[in-house]
Amino acid sequence: MSEAVGESVSKEVLAKVEAALYAAGRPLGVEEIAHVAGTSSDRKAAAIAREIAKSVNGSMQAVEIVEYSGPKFAMQLKAKYTQTARKFATRPLLSRAAVRTLSFIAFFQPISSAELVLRRGSTVYQHLKELEEVGFVLSEKQGRSRAYKTTNRFADYFGLSTDVPILKRQLESRTLTLR
Repeated sequence: MSEAVGESVSKEVLAKVEAALYAAGRPLGVEEIAHVAGTSSDRKAAAIAREIAKSVNGSMQAVEIVEYSGPKFAMQLKAKYTQTARKFATRPLLSRAAVRTLSFIAFFQPISSAELVLRRGSTVYQHLKELEEVGFVLSEKQGRSRAYKTTNRFADYFGLSTDVPILKRQLESRTLTLR
């Protein structure tokens, strides 16, 4: 264990942070890591994550822990193994139809369920259920209907801003790039 982390960090704490990084499926900020590690120090949390990264990156061949600005840390598959893993992946997180509904919500948020039904059809209710289950959208009562908008988890997962006007510009620029 490095001096930055110190001897005070137990293997149990390291295992909990490693489990959080594995299960998150998105980059975790030092505040979240600190919470899992049971510390109030962001510096110590970053040091713990770096220690785990050093261990994982030194011993694993296809998996790595990457540090992003913020700092944030993510456990991910190395890019060169993506094609191999894709052959064995069981199923995507969301159906294509749910992703399409999610894109409507992201572009037009807040958007009512009635408007979504007009644009996407009555199957939208199943999509909304899927999207709420994974935590990408939330709804608020708006008269007799509900209004849907994306969550911070959605923004984090797709590497987008949590500020809605900026998020919409990011999505527009990505859409133009893909055309």
